[in-house]
Amino acid sequence: MTAVRVTHIGGPTALIEFAGWRLLTDPTFDPAGRRYAFGWGTSSRKLAGPAMSTGTLGPIDAVLLTHDHHGDNLDDAGRTLLPSARTVVTTAAGAGRLGGGAHGLDPWAATTLEAEGRPSIEVTATPCRHGPPLSRPIVGDVVGFALRWDGQRYGVLWISGDTVLYGGVRQIAGRMPVGLAMLHLGGVRFPITGPLRYSMTARDAVTLLGAVRPRTAVPVHYEGWKHFQEPRTIIEREFANAPQDVRDRIRWLPIGAPTDLET
Repeated sequence: MTAVRVTHIGGPTALIEFAGWRLLTDPTFDPAGRRYAFGWGTSSRKLAGPAMSTGTLGPIDAVLLTHDHHGDNLDDAGRTLLPSARTVVTTAAGAGRLGGGAHGLDPWAATTLEAEGRPSIEVTATPCRHGPPLSRPIVGDVVGFALRWDGQRYGVLWISGDTVLYGGVRQIAGRMPVGLAMLHLGGVRFPITGPLRYSMTARDAVTLLGAVRPRTAVPVHYEGWKHFQEPRTIIEREFANAPQDVRDRIRWLPIGAPTDLET
């Protein structure tokens, strides 16, 4: 059984450590206060800075970047950090934009991270749809990541990525057991596009958890930005009404504090 240490740094950004590996998800390290444009008239202001700086982060073996084209998943400071990582894994389109040897994956494609003296990690890209049906040409490609290595007791470590609940993300339930799920929530919405959602709501998460049934589910991507419409207080209210079997799987991480979990 492998113990995994996860530090939720803020937003979608987390440091994942186990067996000598140090992996970073969606690096966002800019300070609070700036407004970022997301295209097609949408924008948002960052309300909270990261719980740690790039200067205190330490060496990173791989960055798992769900998408490169939105500032709440890769900001300027995060982009500056990328060359210092040994590997960057992201979407196929994003790898083309980033260059520098970034490894691009389409959904269900896989690559392997290897280092001497450590277990190999199979990284499989999982489907995401970052908005309503037919929105892909506007919002762009996004992937999640399923991480598999020898010694996992309960299943893969799955990072959902920015996605709404739809058929593609539901496929996880039938394709792989999940030990630890990191779910991008927030119910993202913009005034210019009205009621349309661009990430999962808490209600979506309850439905998905009932199907995927991970041992542990960790919410991320729910605080620190104005366009996140469902902060922790709203998510907790929805979770409180979920079936007990779902409630028992949810684990909130203190932002900035390393937490040991099992997968």
